[in-house]
Amino acid sequence: MIKKQTKSYSKKEIYKNLHPYVKTWFDTNFKDFTPAQKQSIMEIHKGNNILVSSPTGSGKTLTAFLSVINELTALADNGKLEDKVYCIYISPLKALDNDIERNLKKPLEDIEKIAGKTLGIRQAVRTGDTSQYQRNKMLKYPPHILITTPETLSILLVAPKFREKLSKVKYVIIDEIHSLADNKRGVHLSLSLERLQHLIGGFVRIGLSATVSPLEKVANFLVGYEYGVERDCILVDINYLKDLDIQVISPVDDIVIADNEDTRLSTYALIDDLVMEHKTTLIFTNTRSATERYVYNLKKLYGEHFNNENIMAHHSSLSKELRLEAENKLKEGKLKAVVSSTSLELGIDIGYIDLVILINSPKSVSRALQRIGRSGHRLHEKSKGRIIVTDRDELVECSVLLKNAKEGRIDTIKIPTNCLDVLSQHIYGMAIENKWDIDYAYDVIRKSYCYKDLSRDDYEDVLSYMAGEYSELEERYVYAKIWIDYKKNQFGKRGKLARMLYSTNIGTIPDHSAVLVKCDGEVVGKVEEEFMENLKKGDSFVLGGRIYRFNYGKGMTINVSPASGPPTIPSWFSEQLPLAFDLAVDIQRFRYILDSKFQYGRSKEEIMEFLYEYLYVDEFAANSIYEYFNEQYLYAQIPHKQKMLIEYYKGFGGRKFVVFHSLFGRKTNEAIARAVAYISSEKNKRNITISISDNGFYLSSDNKIGALEAFNKLTPENFENILIKSLDKTETLASRFRHCAGRSLMTLRHYKGHEKTVGQQQVRGKILLKFIQEMDNNFPILKESRREVTEDYMDIKNARKVISEINNGNMEIKTINTIIPTPFAFNLVSQGYLDVLKQDDRAEFTKRMHRAIIEKIKEKLEEEYFEY
Repeated sequence: MIKKQTKSYSKKEIYKNLHPYVKTWFDTNFKDFTPAQKQSIMEIHKGNNILVSSPTGSGKTLTAFLSVINELTALADNGKLEDKVYCIYISPLKALDNDIERNLKKPLEDIEKIAGKTLGIRQAVRTGDTSQYQRNKMLKYPPHILITTPETLSILLVAPKFREKLSKVKYVIIDEIHSLADNKRGVHLSLSLERLQHLIGGFVRIGLSATVSPLEKVANFLVGYEYGVERDCILVDINYLKDLDIQVISPVDDIVIADNEDTRLSTYALIDDLVMEHKTTLIFTNTRSATERYVYNLKKLYGEHFNNENIMAHHSSLSKELRLEAENKLKEGKLKAVVSSTSLELGIDIGYIDLVILINSPKSVSRALQRIGRSGHRLHEKSKGRIIVTDRDELVECSVLLKNAKEGRIDTIKIPTNCLDVLSQHIYGMAIENKWDIDYAYDVIRKSYCYKDLSRDDYEDVLSYMAGEYSELEERYVYAKIWIDYKKNQFGKRGKLARMLYSTNIGTIPDHSAVLVKCDGEVVGKVEEEFMENLKKGDSFVLGGRIYRFNYGKGMTINVSPASGPPTIPSWFSEQLPLAFDLAVDIQRFRYILDSKFQYGRSKEEIMEFLYEYLYVDEFAANSIYEYFNEQYLYAQIPHKQKMLIEYYKGFGGRKFVVFHSLFGRKTNEAIARAVAYISSEKNKRNITISISDNGFYLSSDNKIGALEAFNKLTPENFENILIKSLDKTETLASRFRHCAGRSLMTLRHYKGHEKTVGQQQVRGKILLKFIQEMDNNFPILKESRREVTEDYMDIKNARKVISEINNGNMEIKTINTIIPTPFAFNLVSQGYLDVLKQDDRAEFTKRMHRAIIEKIKEKLEEEYFEY
């Protein structure tokens, strides 16, 4: 049973259970326990599973470790400390592992000094970077506290000599659990925990998390189930303690009128001002390329303030040494600012930050709070953040995001379930451990939250695949990895190389590489793999200032031809963070309220007053939001949670656009757009171009599209089938299948000392995909690839919810025809054109379109006046 903690223990009560050495150490270093510690330490001491959610600086790490250190100290003092692992600490980042090792070293040394003797409590990091010498040393002298990653834990479970050292594990701590729970690394970890539970019979599970919702779901993920019943877990939620000082700000007074260069320069000037007003500032962008650009331009424009010594970049593409240098300089107070993409979101120790700047929308409340929570690292201090916005859609989005953050409404976490590729990997690992009864193994697997609903059919299909019962696969060099004895109802490992193959191919993070772009046999540039995933034959995009049409992809190379006209895939597409569905719905709700006020003829003063009360914005922001909505209302209609607007627009060169104002986030919109485009192209026998954003999508063609007719054919019942058909010959499915084939060990990345390149994996993946589609369209790894695309990459669940709302009449559809795109459609429609325009032309293009809309509104108002 999951229950919230209601009891807080006093210092005196906690002290009763602390060893004298530990008590003396704590007294020397701290005045009192933090609220998180008062609610948690005694529960851990009692052996209860616990999930602790509290802000940065509230003592989460010590909360988790104090009972562990206390018990190890008592055992060591009494000479009962064995050469075994007693605690496993797991984090998503190697950098966090190294932090924890450093942070544990000092208290353990201090306690030894207090004891006046050697206690011999060992702690060590074991990851893929650990040398063979260190690994051998750990076998002889195992760490009492093992600090590791999800991937290394699963390898240790099949290492016979080290498995013995895990027999005394009493505590497993999972740090930053929210960042694991929403992806396949978390799914992988959840099965490893159940395998560990099976091995040793039970342990205390301790989860540490930043802001996440709902906590109950993350607690379920942490502790799992016991034969269909959730295991016990105590929730400690201290998030209300952290005060927030967040503002949404614009670098210019009027976002629409200001040209791009003014906005760009004003953005850098604003960042410079903010940084100079504070001691240390952490600046978040949403992409690695933007991180580098901001560091370069700040040094170039404000060289008197920024140089190579006081500002650095930090992102995942940088070397480990450079990242470590940035972290250490931050801790030492030597940096004025550091610019990061996502790599500093998690709790790496970077010392004291007094301001966080977010460049553009973080796209979710939880991400905003996670990033801004890096500031004000001391308990009861305010977290101070500034979100800089540069267009009106973003202004609205961030204003609603800010409201939700201040009022404690967090986006719902989405945990992947029944991932058959990860299951394949673990079944192989289990077989390497020992022989398993098929029914018992099924029960163990279903104790994981991620597999509690796993069907027997899917389980047996994976077993059949792993046992080589799809004999045709041997033609493609995919061989059996386990044996099954149906008479004895058992399975086990096959082959002498099983452990080596498993250990060198473990994990869920796919290999990535840049994709070469070739035109007439010449390399013209590179794009990211995620960008390639979104291409289909005939799509066009900009690279190096020129437009190219995509012909086909082979491995990690794509073939293109010179093209003209607006690109169908914007250059930024693969880098953009998706808007959270919950936040999108709240923006739709805000639109509905504002539309009602316009409908009832409320004055500007009344609406402005409402904006001040409803949102946490200043006069400039409120005025920009008012004007934006007023223009949309006067020129067309305001789409919202009860009204989807479909806009028919004739673009340059007579090209037809059908714009769906569906503000549900890019993942949901892409699922709907692909299904609609598929139905339309099947009926009209011509290619349909799609462009997608968080605020909607458009379909475009030189001929008839029939988008509304196609959209009306979607039902909650047929939607999944149509969406899957639309994906079958796409790069998206091919790329995801390659990832799933790697995870399920169908494609071995490492074999007998040889490593397959990403290009080789991609070529092999495409050959396998075509072969399997013809062999068995329900093959488990093909089924998982489709699930990953539709549920993780896209959001089929919420897309189906939208279609249900329309089908049952809760959301009406309105259609309009426009000569100029409506204000709400402008960003989406213009993006393709903006990719090919020069920087100076973009501002003029934007202003010209805006002026034309204002003129149309004036004409409309004059006509209504004379009619009246």
